[in-house]
Amino acid sequence: MATSGRLDPGALSDTLDRLGCAGDRGALAHYADPAYYDKTYGSRRADVDYYTWIAKRSGGPVLEYGIGNGRVAIPIARAGIHVHGVDLSAPMLSSLRERLRSETPATRGCLTYTHGDMRSVRLRRRFPLVLATFNTVLHLYDRRDVEQFLARVHAHLEPGGRFVFDCSVPRAEDLARRPDRAYGAPRLRHPTTGQLVQYSERFEYDPIRQVMLVHITFTPTDGSASWTVPLTHRQFFPAELEALLHYNGFDEVTFTADFTDEPPGPDVDSMVVTCQSPRRQPGRTARPRTRLASRRHNP
Repeated sequence: MATSGRLDPGALSDTLDRLGCAGDRGALAHYADPAYYDKTYGSRRADVDYYTWIAKRSGGPVLEYGIGNGRVAIPIARAGIHVHGVDLSAPMLSSLRERLRSETPATRGCLTYTHGDMRSVRLRRRFPLVLATFNTVLHLYDRRDVEQFLARVHAHLEPGGRFVFDCSVPRAEDLARRPDRAYGAPRLRHPTTGQLVQYSERFEYDPIRQVMLVHITFTPTDGSASWTVPLTHRQFFPAELEALLHYNGFDEVTFTADFTDEPPGPDVDSMVVTCQSPRRQPGRTARPRTRLASRRHNP
């Protein structure tokens, strides 16, 4: 991300036909400025409370893919649950390291992390609970990406362990937005540049690859040059996710809505998906099952 207010040269190639691959600029640029990320998402609490609750129930340790700068992981560690995180964004992990300096020794002792690709990192240990928080799975852009990642999840789960993740649900009206129209938002003080900026988003959708490209543009009110940050998300439909999990060997697939115990309905925003690594029982093959809601919880 540009931090000087000048046009980011990378934006010149930020076209939908050039983006939508794991680890590319569309997958990483949004996370290159942790200060802006904190300003934008720091007030989110529903997912933090939910994941902390299930981590405490599991007893730990917990593996979190997409740990970022610890928005979810630090509260889990504060609860005394050991959590190990994986992330590809070096700036976010650097921010996490800085944030941990202000935490207690007990919290710091409960949190470790690895810089790497979630499709290939091998930790040589297993966990009763694996998380992929806040749309992390939307940075898996094709079937091979998904299969490689789910193979790593299997390798890191204890037999019978649970894999829990969330993702936004595609909505027809969002996918049909005109790519030449910019959608504005209230002005904000950019935490990195210090400038007062006008914020806008422009959306492009590839219906064949099911990839959404969001052009996030910051236009300073002082007349200096604007800059644009790309963000690409794969759009997974619920039935598609259930099939991918089923055919990659997961059992007990459960869907809930917006970090509640309610089944997803037409107005769902974020869907939480819970599934289980099969318990190894020689000579017996279990039939995977899918449900629409889980047990009631009280974070």
